[in-house]
Amino acid sequence: MPSRIENAFLVAAAGELITGMLGNGFIVLVNCIDLVKNLKLSTADCILTGLALSRIILLCIILLDSLLMVFWQHLYAIDKLARFINVFWTLSNHLTTWIVTCLNVFYFFKIANFSHPCFTWLRWRISRVLLVLPLGSLFLLFFNFELLDTFTNFWVNLYQRHERNSTWSLDVSKTLYLNSLIVFSFIYLIPFLLSLASLLLLFLSLMRHTRNVQRNSSSRDFRTEAHKRAMKMVMSSLLLSTVNFTSILLTGWFSLLLQNHQANLAVLLLSTLVPSGHSFILILGNNKLRQAALGLLWHLNCHLKMVKPLAS
Repeated sequence: MPSRIENAFLVAAAGELITGMLGNGFIVLVNCIDLVKNLKLSTADCILTGLALSRIILLCIILLDSLLMVFWQHLYAIDKLARFINVFWTLSNHLTTWIVTCLNVFYFFKIANFSHPCFTWLRWRISRVLLVLPLGSLFLLFFNFELLDTFTNFWVNLYQRHERNSTWSLDVSKTLYLNSLIVFSFIYLIPFLLSLASLLLLFLSLMRHTRNVQRNSSSRDFRTEAHKRAMKMVMSSLLLSTVNFTSILLTGWFSLLLQNHQANLAVLLLSTLVPSGHSFILILGNNKLRQAALGLLWHLNCHLKMVKPLAS
């Protein structure tokens, strides 16, 4: 039977997972309705839809992982099951990370304004740039799958020894696992740096635009607000990506050094916060999604007002 701490974890995780499914499902639903109506989607909507779908898959994997960790922890000793979970988690997390990076790069090219010919050339080819990024990330995905064997073997050995109540003596596995975590960190450093560069260049573009406005004695225009909104979106995704990456590393460190099951549950709960919470930030930051959400809330409110008199 699960302990009180594990029951509390399941309740909190279920709340985050349901919230994440609703938020990401709402993004997919609104954009699919828009696609049916207009027979096309903008570049931003395509990115948001792809991101929401990849996060729904990621949340399903986290749900499966959570249930196994609480109720059937011994199943992690099965090599095929551990490999299945790791493969789908690696793929969905990789897609999510790079689609977020594409979104941040898109914000930069859409909002920023530079006179450099290289920027102009890339801006006119933004669709190709956004296609090259995920295709180029497939090269890094290959390294991710190469690391997968090390991670899977480590977890299987860990839970097999736990089942046999054996002492911890996997020095060689520890070394390999630690080296794999270092390589893993460098792999995810690339999309982080791309997003950080987008944020810094947006800030530079905002400073230049602000000086031009002051020089021309103009009032604050819509481009200033657009810069600030884009910077807020990129900053939020950077912050949440950092939380997600930290939770992944902490899971490895807790298993490697502390071997604390409850600590792993807490870190898993933290990792669920990112795909769940970011969807609502994206909804609030997108005019079409925000208007659709407000319209849905208005209809729900009207429905509740109609139901209350009938119930009484």
